[in-house]
Amino acid sequence: MTDTPGWASPGSDPTPEGREPGASDTADQPGNGSGTPAPQPGPQPQGPGAQWSGQQPPPGQWSTPTGAPSQAPPPGPGWGGPRPGAPGGYGGPPGYGAPGYGAPHGYGAWGGGWGGPPPAAKPGVIPLRPLGVGEILDGAVSTLRAYWRTVLGISLALAVVTEVIAVLVQGYFLNRTVERTSLGDPTMPPAEALRVMGESFLSSIILGLITLIGTLIATAMLTSVTSRAVLGRPATLGEAWREARPQLLKLFGQMLLLGLLGLGVMLVASVPGVIGFLAGSRVAGVALLVLGFGAGMVVLMWLTVRFSLAAPALMLEKQGIMHSLRRSAKLVNGSWWRILGIQLLAGLIVAVVRVVISIPFTVIALITSDDGLSSLLGQGGGHLSWTFLMIVGIGAMIGTTLTLPMSACVTVFLYIDQRIRREGLDLELARAAGVQGTPAPAGAPGPVPGS
Repeated sequence: MTDTPGWASPGSDPTPEGREPGASDTADQPGNGSGTPAPQPGPQPQGPGAQWSGQQPPPGQWSTPTGAPSQAPPPGPGWGGPRPGAPGGYGGPPGYGAPGYGAPHGYGAWGGGWGGPPPAAKPGVIPLRPLGVGEILDGAVSTLRAYWRTVLGISLALAVVTEVIAVLVQGYFLNRTVERTSLGDPTMPPAEALRVMGESFLSSIILGLITLIGTLIATAMLTSVTSRAVLGRPATLGEAWREARPQLLKLFGQMLLLGLLGLGVMLVASVPGVIGFLAGSRVAGVALLVLGFGAGMVVLMWLTVRFSLAAPALMLEKQGIMHSLRRSAKLVNGSWWRILGIQLLAGLIVAVVRVVISIPFTVIALITSDDGLSSLLGQGGGHLSWTFLMIVGIGAMIGTTLTLPMSACVTVFLYIDQRIRREGLDLELARAAGVQGTPAPAGAPGPVPGS
């Protein structure tokens, strides 16, 4: 977001003259022109003006107001209300106990700590503080509900294009291949087998490429919408497209680079097995190949999580491909297992939702299409009718429309959460959202729910 400060690295300490939030300023307190500490409760001489009351509770016997044993007093000057004969509060000087006079905002006078720190600002779909697992998932659902026209419009466009192409590819290429021949036929000439395999591979490449391009465009636009949702700002399809369009080429290059990196890892992992086969030992070759692929999958998973935040970093920081990869590696460092767990949980939820949505459409397709049921029972030679493919495609389209935004939003919220934890991005976001006052610091005491 080019007009939103804070999406690049946050600046210096926002508090004036380097003072810590909540620190008392003795130079500004009444009667402290010389910088001496603020007056403490206790017997004080009587005189004109606002002075201590002559009747004070015994020391050490302050208690929570009646009727609210565990809640903080309402915000305002003093200790909760004026006392007869004293303009401040409980007979104290005016404003004593207010934020900036020795008591942090949200606490009682003397730092009694009735209710803990104040809640973090929440101008949009998530609170501006370190997020728990439930808050990340809830933020994705809240974004879908609050911006459903824009979000569903983006994901629906992607789902329609990809599923139409998938139905055409499967109905034309694959069914035609099944009708003409079968790869399991031992009498098939080698040239025919290579041609059939080539057609199947080509159809898969076409479908995969269209799906990748559509997913990249949808992810870029959903990232823009999600970043606006954090600030509570409206987002339209036109605005999302204008912000995402300049970064699409870089995003495609990033995905291509990561794909080549993964392919290189698996090729290197297969080298020991190939050497074993070339040495004439089939058993050793198979064993080394299995071990190599296992090790390659471990490295590939590590790299996938390490660079999982590169896409939102590229979109929101408006930097280059290599910079976004380094940013992702920096943000993930030290939180690899947590990010992996959250992404696995989100992926599991997405998979379950898609299966639940697709089951009714699959059943309807099997009932309305005889060849679909025959193919399922192994009696149709693998041929699927257009009716079966279209009904199943409609179910897949609905599932993609509802689940793609969740995957994109979870990734963006993980990126924002890591920047809040490491760089204090919540302060910059609060300023960008126009939140009054200083937001709660990222390192506020107390556990984060669900983290």
